Amino acid sequence: MIFALLAIAVLVLLVTWLKLNPFIALLMSSLALGAMVIINGGAVLTLPASLDSLWEPMTIFDVLKFFQTGFGNTLASTGTIIVLGVVFGKLLAESGGAGVLAKQFIRTLGPERIGLCIILLALCVGMTTWFAVGLLLILPIVITLAKETGQPFLRLVLPLLSFLSVMHGLMPPHPGPVIAIDTLHANMGKVILWALVLGIPVAAIAGPFFAKLAVKRVEVATPEFTPSVSAGQTLPSFGLTIFTVLLPVILLLTGTLVELLKAKEAAWGQVGLFVGNPVIALLLSVLFAMWAFGQRCGRSAAELLKFSEQSVSGIGMTLILVGAGGGFALVMKEAGVAKQLAALAANAGLPLLLYGWLVSAFIRVATGSATVAITVASGFIAPVLAAHPGTSPELMVISIGCGSLFLSHLNDSGFWMVKECLGLTVGQTLRTWTITETLIGISGLGMAMLAEQVLKFIR
Repeated sequence: MIFALLAIAVLVLLVTWLKLNPFIALLMSSLALGAMVIINGGAVLTLPASLDSLWEPMTIFDVLKFFQTGFGNTLASTGTIIVLGVVFGKLLAESGGAGVLAKQFIRTLGPERIGLCIILLALCVGMTTWFAVGLLLILPIVITLAKETGQPFLRLVLPLLSFLSVMHGLMPPHPGPVIAIDTLHANMGKVILWALVLGIPVAAIAGPFFAKLAVKRVEVATPEFTPSVSAGQTLPSFGLTIFTVLLPVILLLTGTLVELLKAKEAAWGQVGLFVGNPVIALLLSVLFAMWAFGQRCGRSAAELLKFSEQSVSGIGMTLILVGAGGGFALVMKEAGVAKQLAALAANAGLPLLLYGWLVSAFIRVATGSATVAITVASGFIAPVLAAHPGTSPELMVISIGCGSLFLSHLNDSGFWMVKECLGLTVGQTLRTWTITETLIGISGLGMAMLAEQVLKFIR
């Protein structure tokens, strides 16, 4: 455990103090942990565990092998989903679908319910698009609405930030939840349900409710925005847009429905499990989006290819960090940290959801990366969760996800993006965005623990 803490300290120092690339920092931290274990006489198993004589001293080459294996295994299970998810989000962004949704919501709900319109828009867009994409997509709409209605800018933009953030941290196919689902062997459909049931009230606390207090204490001017319209661009209809956005969620929930109805052996159940597989669900959704947001809107095959290439090239570092986090987690597991963590959790008596949240929140605050926080925390908590099967892995995904959103500050790239996009000072960003993220983290943990008690009562 001391070696694990020292390795994490090395990771934090390399990222925050020396400003080293997070991938290199994760690799060096893995090697540092392995070196400490080797010096302490660590061993690796070369043949079946029943033959105790076949344990051999660990070498630095074993540590490198563990890191590379963890890197590859993590990307093998999550890389496809992340790539398909970001392509889907890019197609939505380029189609003008967000504006279509906004106008229809305003027409249906009325100008007096502008806040609700923004929340619905953030939910629909945030389900499949990354936080940064969703913010850039919807922010011009929020600026326009603030100018037209005269409402304080913060009252409208903080709910947008909170709902986009919650969707990014809890809802597949975003990278963090996908990593946690795979590592903890959770059901993706159930995670989606919990993300909606628990995430919406959490975002409401950190967004609309906090915004009422923030506008009284922080004065922020509405940024300037000049809309740009592509000449001759055909926009998708509202019905087609909302169906396309919800299609991956519908397909993913199909597999969960088959499991709940215990129809795996039936022919329709096999079909449901196939289309409900995360990779197949997203692949079908992307293909449909290429027609709905692409060809139907007058986009050529060359333009669709360009969009997909741009979206994938933009997540190169994220994919590398996902793999490196998995490599670091496997080194910790093979070094014996997993067993020590399980024993520590049992002796400490901490609720497992709180335990997972604390690990995730610590990594998040230290490194500023939600993806690294979820990857490392999931690897930490997986053996503990396996030793305590009474805890829901789906709720653990939610708890770790909320921990990864806790206390965004100056070492988080999202902090600076929000500051620049909203035209805030550093102080204003700390008093708005940082508090919003902190409220998400704390209230999310509370909601997850409450849900766990409800499940225990029902059982």
